[in-house]
Amino acid sequence: MNILLTPVRIGPVEIKNRIVMPPMTTRTADAEGFVTDDSVAYYMARVRGGTGLITVEMASPEKCGRHRRHEVGIYDDRFLPGLTRLVGEIHRGGAKASIQLGHGGGHTRIDICGETPIAPSAIPHPVYETTFETIVPEEMTKPRIAQTIAAHVAAALRAQKAGFDCVEIHAAHGYLISQFHAPFENRRTDDYGGSLENRARFGLEILRAVKAAVPGIGVIYRLSVEDFFPGGLPFSEGRQIAIWAAESGADALHISAGHYRSLPSAQIVLPPMSMPDAPFLDFAAEVKKQVSVPVIAVARLGDPALAESAVATGKTDFIALGRTLVADPQWVDKVSRGEPIRRCLACNTCINEMRGGARIGCVVNGAAGRETLFVDQTNKPHAERIAVIGAGPAGLTYASLVADDNAMTVFEKEARAGGSFRYAGKAPLFQEVEASEKSFERYVNDLVGACGKKNVVFRFNTDVTATPDLLAPFDRIVIATGAAYRFGLGAVAPWALDSGAARLPAFARMFSSSKLRDWFYYRARQATGERFKTLARPGQIVTVIGDAVSAGKSKQAITSAFEAALLGKA
Repeated sequence: MNILLTPVRIGPVEIKNRIVMPPMTTRTADAEGFVTDDSVAYYMARVRGGTGLITVEMASPEKCGRHRRHEVGIYDDRFLPGLTRLVGEIHRGGAKASIQLGHGGGHTRIDICGETPIAPSAIPHPVYETTFETIVPEEMTKPRIAQTIAAHVAAALRAQKAGFDCVEIHAAHGYLISQFHAPFENRRTDDYGGSLENRARFGLEILRAVKAAVPGIGVIYRLSVEDFFPGGLPFSEGRQIAIWAAESGADALHISAGHYRSLPSAQIVLPPMSMPDAPFLDFAAEVKKQVSVPVIAVARLGDPALAESAVATGKTDFIALGRTLVADPQWVDKVSRGEPIRRCLACNTCINEMRGGARIGCVVNGAAGRETLFVDQTNKPHAERIAVIGAGPAGLTYASLVADDNAMTVFEKEARAGGSFRYAGKAPLFQEVEASEKSFERYVNDLVGACGKKNVVFRFNTDVTATPDLLAPFDRIVIATGAAYRFGLGAVAPWALDSGAARLPAFARMFSSSKLRDWFYYRARQATGERFKTLARPGQIVTVIGDAVSAGKSKQAITSAFEAALLGKA
């Protein structure tokens, strides 16, 4: 059996497999922080996909620690009914439930949390939440520290009352406990500053107090063991704090890295596609050698073979999949059946758009954050013979979503699938991160593999405009032919990308402009769907999706494929 699918314990709790959904802010809560139907639907999609432990997003134990608008609340008893409902649904779905107790500290603003932010020291903190602003928080007194520790205990007791199996204490990524760890952010001269033992004291006191208050549930300590900036926490010290956390009663250690001050960029907290897979796995492996409690590894571990190897070789006990489960909620079930997954691109669109104020979403999963819209799929095609014209991301997505119930054939004029999406990895940037060809190749190849598992027939090197009779036997024609460049750019753009010219410094600077990039996505291209409609015969249903409808960005194109496939939208 795949070791990822074997059960293991976190303290008193047995988890049915080794896959953990880590906390990611979704903005599905309402403005006050109450759980909504959308919150439940989002988490339940991952429960139904087989995930063993669902960690509900960061919830502050104090109102002054709320770091995002529409962040789920746990700092008051009034949030208990919604949290109880959410846990009940997770349990009925067969998973265990955890919630992260995370305090923003100096990484929030009064316009977000409604109170004066607090931190170990009163130094400037850059805060981006829809808009950017630098704030100076209030330095915590010792009585204020005691108050915050008590608030963590109260929040843990609420979590236990709501039925959560575990709580996770957030000591990572530049939030309050992490701020105590970093000498740059902790300028204190009392028992909570200076030496490593003093800087670690606040978080460990929270851990011991929470553990004593809720002995019946698992207590996880999530820790950045390397901050990646001068004045941050180095790994030599992060590893020691992890050891102390295990000795202080943590039932599991969730080993991460990165900080919002990290260099060269805060993106390292969620390693983008230009970084290698599993960049923090060795940190987890080093910690695991020193402790006797389970270790959870995180960050770009979504490749099934890599995840399995990481556990099988003893580098970690659990695999945390964040963006991976946003992209494919059914990851666990697909791995158990030996099916290709829908790959996360590591483009960080989910996080970057969320930081800009949007609800969580995904380039390759058009249902992410909108799960309630896809509950009723009665208009989904059934028992049809369907021809898809175009094997780009929209066409492949459509085919993969409806192939189980229909006879699918995909026609592609080129020799392989992927369309212009394969060129995206050759550009200087994709969305807001440095592009990587490997990320797009893996995504396309696994999508083709998923279609193949569902008996989709591929007809490559086939131009249906030259042989329209090929479309005659089908009940439905799905046009996914993308968009064509205007102004004579049809040859220039591929040449610039294939030759590497687009990555030369002058071009790279030019294409870093969001206005110019938007011009290339929208105005420089035109939809092709109308001219392919003429190929359909009377009685055939015609569905146009993706850029074939209107030239735009990949997320919009793939979302239209989801809506056409699962909701029957034309």
